[in-house]
Amino acid sequence: MRLTEVQFDSATPIDSYGPGFFRIAGQVLRGPVLVQAGGAASWGGPDDVAALTALAGRVDVLFVGTGARMMPLPAAFRAALADAGFGVEPMATPAACRTYNVLLAEGRRIAAALLPVEGDRSA
Repeated sequence: MRLTEVQFDSATPIDSYGPGFFRIAGQVLRGPVLVQAGGAASWGGPDDVAALTALAGRVDVLFVGTGARMMPLPAAFRAALADAGFGVEPMATPAACRTYNVLLAEGRRIAAALLPVEGDRSA
């Protein structure tokens, strides 16, 4: 079987994650992050809906990584994102990272708001 390395061009892939951190396009970010094709930044978590709704019109789907396990999203959080006009897909953070990279490689208009897997967020 021949394997072909994925090319992201100028888009921002998620390289890896671990307890309390993410490595995105070679940069380590600790704690929750918001990543999209144009870059990544720290995110305030589920209370920071404004950072997500600011993506309206620029993304079609937002993946929400809920940590090591899939957890339900608060109703007000989901409603605010639905009002912004994009689809919201909650999933465990590992699945959200993988799915984000696959759709990013396809050129899709996506973003991911990710809570880290368990571990010390301040390390």
